[in-house]
Amino acid sequence: MAKAVLCLLLLVFLSFGGDILNGAGASFPYPLYSRWAYAYQKETGVRVNYQSIGSGGGVRQIRNRTVDFGASDAPLKPEETKRYNLAQFPTVIGGVVVVYNLPIKGLKLSTEAICGIFLGKVRYWDDPIIKRDNPNLKLPKRKISVVRRSDGSGTTWIFTNYLSKACPEWREKVGYGKAVNWPTGIGAKGNEGVASYVRRIKGAIGYVEFAYALENRLSYALVQNREGEFVEPSVHTFQEAAKNARWDPKKDFYEVLTWQPGKRAYPIAGATFIILAKDYPKERNRKVVSFFDWAFRKGDKVALELHYVPLPKEVKEKIRAYWRSHGWY
Repeated sequence: MAKAVLCLLLLVFLSFGGDILNGAGASFPYPLYSRWAYAYQKETGVRVNYQSIGSGGGVRQIRNRTVDFGASDAPLKPEETKRYNLAQFPTVIGGVVVVYNLPIKGLKLSTEAICGIFLGKVRYWDDPIIKRDNPNLKLPKRKISVVRRSDGSGTTWIFTNYLSKACPEWREKVGYGKAVNWPTGIGAKGNEGVASYVRRIKGAIGYVEFAYALENRLSYALVQNREGEFVEPSVHTFQEAAKNARWDPKKDFYEVLTWQPGKRAYPIAGATFIILAKDYPKERNRKVVSFFDWAFRKGDKVALELHYVPLPKEVKEKIRAYWRSHGWY
């Protein structure tokens, strides 16, 4: 009996004590957070257990106070953070890319083409709308199989936010959010699921965070931006999209980076965010903040290796001041 009680106490300590931090949410930054967590544990002995369950799940879990931190690619508006007594800050910037399964490289997709495909109106790869921008590519008479997220997803939020800005018909018929009423497509869970389906289905198209496209060796399209230029996803084009961002601590850093102006700006860029509960004991949030402060100081190289854009130094300093104002730093 005494042994059982001791085991139970040990489990409680491991769940809430200093040895483990539990986080959950967006799959968008999962490749990076897992690498950071591995290095952090080696250096400090503190384990960061991060579950890639989608942004919707991450927000839900921190609202229910079942994790130490939540993560979302869809930033919460200031009225939402206030309503649920939450704090929020960005960690890195990345991009959502349009991936496809065809034996061709260098595919260009216009705003009209992407909108038409995901509305279910452009159904074949040799559609004139796609051929117009790819005169030198041999596009097959193959049906397009759309793959999209089935779970509440910040990647979906970024992608549909972009579509809502770029395509009036999408805005009127579908709109944007972590989950939408898709006009077409096969649902898959997580960036992992979408990448896996696209890799397996010939003629498939989907959207994933850039690191998943690279990890799964998926072809990705050059996407037409606000200036009409076809832009390849890269650290540089994500940086161009973030150039005009206004990171305001008073608004809990709420910022949207889709469809930004700039000749080289990638149109489907976005930051990813960490969400903390303000009513947790200060020491609990300090432990989370210590991990992300370590990442800000030592994690930029890994972020760049995985094609995420580290936050500018001045933004990191704003975040540290924000932590300080809450007594967590």
